[in-house]
Amino acid sequence: MKKSARLLKTLAVSTALFSAFSIRAEILMQWDRTPLAIDLVTNKERIIFVDKNVQVGIPQHLQGKLRVQSMGGAVYFTALEPFDLNRIQLRDMGNGQNILLDMKAIESSRKPDNIRIVFDEAVQSNHPDVNQTDVSDTSGDEINQVRSALPVPAALVRYAAQSLYAPLRTVEPLPGVRRVAMKLPKSLPTLLPNLKVRATPLESWGLDGMVVTAVKIQHLAPFRVNLDPRYLQGNFYAAAFQHGWIGEYGSLNDTTTVYLVTEGDVSKAIIPSNLKTKSSTKKLVKKTVTVPAQ
Repeated sequence: MKKSARLLKTLAVSTALFSAFSIRAEILMQWDRTPLAIDLVTNKERIIFVDKNVQVGIPQHLQGKLRVQSMGGAVYFTALEPFDLNRIQLRDMGNGQNILLDMKAIESSRKPDNIRIVFDEAVQSNHPDVNQTDVSDTSGDEINQVRSALPVPAALVRYAAQSLYAPLRTVEPLPGVRRVAMKLPKSLPTLLPNLKVRATPLESWGLDGMVVTAVKIQHLAPFRVNLDPRYLQGNFYAAAFQHGWIGEYGSLNDTTTVYLVTEGDVSKAIIPSNLKTKSSTKKLVKKTVTVPAQ
């Protein structure tokens, strides 16, 4: 009886160890500038551990076919339907390095193992616009000094604009930048109260205590309007529009982006919608002047 109990206990421990090993099973893949071939199984999540803060670049035609979430150095991929081989980019936000994945999705009953990407220390950067010889001759401190030439607010605005409008591979790295959670409502009616627009927060980035928040501005009036940062209502350190004007509602030019730079939390700089804002329009007083006859 004791022997049977001991055997059952041994089997239970062995099963537990096997289960724990199965749950934590990972495939190690080394990045050496050669695109990594990764297969997804439809409707089964596959986690890729990068242990870096990365931005994911996905081809436009995969929207609706591939669900992606990135947090804490891990990227979670779920294929919603099968698709052929596509190039996916993971951009290291710390040094600008691009990691290329050749990814396809198939239908299968198996659950794919998670993947951990490991890096060769000799691979410093694969930025397409940098000569590798120059990289090896330049210290990291010198590179950071060049990248820090702009004031922080200007560097943040440029980084935000490139992140939204430029191809992922052309975004210039900004050491220390990070995404910041936005504590904002879905629309900001008090931002441009004197214009007929819809203001929608998009994303925020922070660096050295400063925060830049990108807000989409859609014009709702049937005429063109020139834009001026002085139209903005709120407590902002600086602001810049992506374009100097917006076209009439329904045109290709009826939408732009404004970048709001704040010292700390952007929600504290926005005027709450339940507070009435004073209109900047001044009343015109007509005055009749009698000119004496000569």
